[in-house]
Amino acid sequence: MHFRSGWGLAVLSLILGLTGCGHQSPWNDPYPSAESGANIYYGSFAERPKHLDPARAYSADEYAFLAQIYEPPLQYHFLLRPYRLVPLIAGEVPEPVYLNAMGDPLPKDAPPQAIAYSDYLIRIRPGIYFQPHPALASTPDGGYRYHDLDLRDLRGIHRLADFAETGTRELVAEDLVYQIKRLAAPWNHSPIAGLMRQHIQGFAELAEQLGPWLGSPPLERARALRAARLSGVEVLDRYRLRIRIQGKYPQFIYWLAMPFFAPMPWEADVFYAQPGLAERNISLDWYPIGTGPYLLVENDPNRRMVLERNPNFHGERYPSEGMPGDAERGLLRDAGNPLPLIDRAVYSLEKEDIPRWTKFLQGYYDVSGIGSDTFDQAIQIDALGNPVLTERLQQQGIRLLTAVEPSIYYLGFNMLDPLIGGDSERARLLRLALSIAVDFEEFIAIFANGRGLPAQGPIPPGIFGYREGETGINPFVYGWRDGRPQRRDIEEARALMHMAGYPNGIDPQTGRALTLNYEAVATGPDDRARLNWIRKQFAKLGVELVIRATDYNRFQEKIRNGTGQVFMWGWNADYPDPENFLFLLYGPNGKVKYQGENAANYANPEFDRLFEQMKDLPDGPERQAIIDRMLAIVRADAPWVFGFHPRSFTLHQRWLSNAYPNQMANNTLKYLRLDPADRQAARIAWNRPVLWPLALIGSLLTFLVVPGWLAVYRRERMSAL
Repeated sequence: MHFRSGWGLAVLSLILGLTGCGHQSPWNDPYPSAESGANIYYGSFAERPKHLDPARAYSADEYAFLAQIYEPPLQYHFLLRPYRLVPLIAGEVPEPVYLNAMGDPLPKDAPPQAIAYSDYLIRIRPGIYFQPHPALASTPDGGYRYHDLDLRDLRGIHRLADFAETGTRELVAEDLVYQIKRLAAPWNHSPIAGLMRQHIQGFAELAEQLGPWLGSPPLERARALRAARLSGVEVLDRYRLRIRIQGKYPQFIYWLAMPFFAPMPWEADVFYAQPGLAERNISLDWYPIGTGPYLLVENDPNRRMVLERNPNFHGERYPSEGMPGDAERGLLRDAGNPLPLIDRAVYSLEKEDIPRWTKFLQGYYDVSGIGSDTFDQAIQIDALGNPVLTERLQQQGIRLLTAVEPSIYYLGFNMLDPLIGGDSERARLLRLALSIAVDFEEFIAIFANGRGLPAQGPIPPGIFGYREGETGINPFVYGWRDGRPQRRDIEEARALMHMAGYPNGIDPQTGRALTLNYEAVATGPDDRARLNWIRKQFAKLGVELVIRATDYNRFQEKIRNGTGQVFMWGWNADYPDPENFLFLLYGPNGKVKYQGENAANYANPEFDRLFEQMKDLPDGPERQAIIDRMLAIVRADAPWVFGFHPRSFTLHQRWLSNAYPNQMANNTLKYLRLDPADRQAARIAWNRPVLWPLALIGSLLTFLVVPGWLAVYRRERMSAL
């Protein structure tokens, strides 16, 4: 009995000891215990960023990191709506100066046809310094310590942090000029090079001038680029430069808020171009160098990415102005406080939705999206049809942010196709009938968990030109009933099919069902349900849809060549202007003929004429009237089934403040504030170990193992006696 009591006390002591450990840090904490209570943001990413060079990066997963590191001249105000550009490294938002062909100034209201050039004068704020970086490390005599490396110098160098010394210098106007030249360099393959050569004076000439260097060693290319001159971009003095635009292009101001125009020191190109570094993944695509609030201290894309405060950050203040109700929501509590508010950000690779969701519920991620598989665990729809959090998430203090994204998904028709395309009345009626039949309300409900708004045209909410209510609906597809748009009855679509010469979907030339081809991006079994759905939509009208599935590269090739008939695609706004959506239907942007973004190859002379007028006008009644006419044309022609605008659902933990859905800004990490103590307390509460199985095992050991051991002990003792 004495032994049994001792064993029970040992098991009890073990359990109590383990419980005590849990008061400091949860057993399942994936982070080092030293980080408990630290001012660290924890997030995740699903795919490694392909490019971290601002001349090449052009996707959301890349901008999630780049926008915290690099700073272009302008940024979007964090809180104000409509979206408003404000200075970042620039002293002010530049106003264009219009000039005629002789270089004489013109008034601001000059007609576009009189404007030969638009000059943008950008003043860089003094006192901004680049982050610490080996490319800027200097020797005592003022030279560059690491600009003449050989293979012997690279012994023991496997990552950027292995260089013993770093340096910095002040940002000057020449750094922005150099980055614009990098956009023209053909070896950088910048995705906006084609667009900029249409607008920046001398851009195309510079690209051609640099062409012969394409096959040269990287170091020679870097030196040639530095020596090259871009006629339309001129350094005026240490902090000022002038960019000359051909004609009038008011949307250029928005590009000045994108990482493409973030300054780059020439020293970085020279440093990274040295032999032996690229083989070690030491490149600008791997290790950025910026002036922003954070720098990348760890780049392990197969495990995690880590950002830390930039010790050279020039400083910025949290905005003091917001929208009505922002103060009540606590969004102005940090007004005037220095940024950034978080010291460090750790992003872990999570390729699967379920592990990411589980760790969020355990408190190990501060923000989470909502996957289709976990939607019902997070969201319920109330009696008014509004999404609300489930009771469990409300009890945890988790908050939901929703916003309609400045994006559109659409079903496109190839207007070059002789059957579905063209401007014949027969093809137009066929497209209108299909526009009614393809029920995107159902698509949103099934495949997006209701997270979308049916589109009435190409312009999403929040962008000038979008109209609310009855005046904003597409009358060919919707009617206005009971205070909301309602899709027209399928019988109206069948009547249009009859008018088009396809009664009950029968092609009179063959006597069989009309057959159309659908170009699909589908590589796995998960795509089957979506493809079956789209086939059923066409079948409502008796149309047989042939699915031609392929990977994305082959799909893009078909769109470029114009060999498809029907396809699904989408567009995310580059900037908050209607031109950025209406140009998707502008004839001279046709994909096949001009390699533009008009994937449907739609061309209507009146629409194109109105587009030319609209794009140069300021927001106002005149511009709205022209947009209304353009939308009426494109709705009648139906080159797209207008699909839907996705709605983002984001969850954030109670200890994260200033989370706000700014759909245009990417540099929002600096505004976030944490309460690490509350987070640590919640992690402990939400991850309490389940100890009763240990107690049960201990009891079983006590009552099963110990008696057997005692029997053996007695037998051995009796034998000894």
